[in-house]
Amino acid sequence: MTISRRLFLNSAIGASVVLGAPGILRAQGKSTYRLGITTPPGHPWNVAAETVGKRLAEETDGRSSIQVFPSNQLGNEAAMLQQMQSGALDMGWIMTAELGSRVPAIAAINAPWLVPTTEKVAALVRTPEAMKLLDVLPAETGTIGLGYGITTLRVVFTGKETAGIDDIRGMKLRINTTPAYRDFYQLLGAAPTPIPTPQVFDAMSNGQVDGLESDLDLAWNQRFDKVSKTMIRLNALFMPCVALVSARSWKSVAEADRELITRLTQEELGKQIDATVANEATRLEDFKASGIKIVDVDMANTAEITEAYDKVWLPKAPAIAELRKVGASL
Repeated sequence: MTISRRLFLNSAIGASVVLGAPGILRAQGKSTYRLGITTPPGHPWNVAAETVGKRLAEETDGRSSIQVFPSNQLGNEAAMLQQMQSGALDMGWIMTAELGSRVPAIAAINAPWLVPTTEKVAALVRTPEAMKLLDVLPAETGTIGLGYGITTLRVVFTGKETAGIDDIRGMKLRINTTPAYRDFYQLLGAAPTPIPTPQVFDAMSNGQVDGLESDLDLAWNQRFDKVSKTMIRLNALFMPCVALVSARSWKSVAEADRELITRLTQEELGKQIDATVANEATRLEDFKASGIKIVDVDMANTAEITEAYDKVWLPKAPAIAELRKVGASL
């Protein structure tokens, strides 16, 4: 068996694999593309990525396949982006939090109150205006964006009973570390606090933080309702991922295979998006049944915060203005 551009070293018992050399695994005319993702097995994004790999193998009669490395097995998202830049990693499904931290223009998709419902999130990420944001990626990150995956709109859990958005003021709030989120929650008067996801439940339990923000699916899987009194539905933010391919690796992929991988990826992302919308009502019912207090934010009281946010972010991410117009039309 001949392997070019990447060398796999197996121990005698097959217990270890060294993942460090660049490129696509090729053996006996076959290609295996390596895909890194931060979320764990069973997450909707992982399921979609794995399905792309299965369909690729089926449609090429086993000539091409995708090996998915979940749960940051290849390093965090920053490390995976670096690997894609060098061609050491072929694909990565990376959240816009990481991309927006590196390329402020991408953070336009993370602006608050672009759309008020998860259903409209699904429509927004399919628009030409949202897809156009990905055009800067080859020059800025050495990657090519094939499309978005989504989560539900994010919610805030608080350790004490709260009545609305004003009660977030003064809270030590665990958030995603992207600057777009940090600036938003600071405008709400919170003290944004980054804590790794596996430690969040304990941080809420022991009072290390007063609250946290999350999408509904992660929140239910982690049972944040058990350490919270209130769930505030801000209907403000959502966190997409982008299915990326390494521009360097992509050069060595036949045009027909590029088209096939792109089509399969976009089809499975579409299914993931639709399933997230369809399942949201069930997840909300789960939370209602848990007994946690659920509060919906009055959208009429958000204009001042939106204006203050855009004053900071429009110079860095001008597409926010266009996305707001598109969102209002959906």
